[in-house]
Amino acid sequence: MTHSDFGTYREASLGRAAAEAMEFVDPRGWGQPPQLFALVPTSLLAQSQPEWADMLDDGTELTLIEQEPLPGDPAGASAELDHVLGTTTWPDEVVGCALVQEVLVLPPDAEADLDGALLAELHRSDPAGSDPSDADRAAREVAHEHPGRRHARMCAAVLRDGQRITLLQLRPQDEDDPFAHEDILRADDMAPGLIDGLLATLDRED
Repeated sequence: MTHSDFGTYREASLGRAAAEAMEFVDPRGWGQPPQLFALVPTSLLAQSQPEWADMLDDGTELTLIEQEPLPGDPAGASAELDHVLGTTTWPDEVVGCALVQEVLVLPPDAEADLDGALLAELHRSDPAGSDPSDADRAAREVAHEHPGRRHARMCAAVLRDGQRITLLQLRPQDEDDPFAHEDILRADDMAPGLIDGLLATLDRED
């Protein structure tokens, strides 16, 4: 059986899976490493794992399968995370995947500060031999020091057919309020590189 035998899925199903991934990691609190999930057809799991019948939601097309927590900086992308995504493959039964990761969100007027950090790094190093990770590190340093920064939790989820969705939830500013909660928002233009990395794990044949 190949992944083409599992049909197509509605955008709402992918969005629900992404939201469930965010809700799954929420009880663990903040400061967690990136968490990767496989997305498997619920109907397939019901057939292959009948002992899971009581745990599966018949109303969902896709079920999350938690993977081992990934290495990396909880506050942003890392070389370790890039390496894991660059070497990950999935069996045909996995029709998609999702990654929940903590990020820093800056106000729109912070773009000039980030551009300045990148230019400074290019002038400091040899442009012909500069390491892209140096510029990334410089940008993250500016982000960590920016007074308008907000911590957030992001989930990027993709399917083999190319569907993708990115969700974002800001960390509550009033951490003393146990009921403080921010809405989950769509942010599909936020992490194109991460989306490409997740899609690559589904396309890779090796």
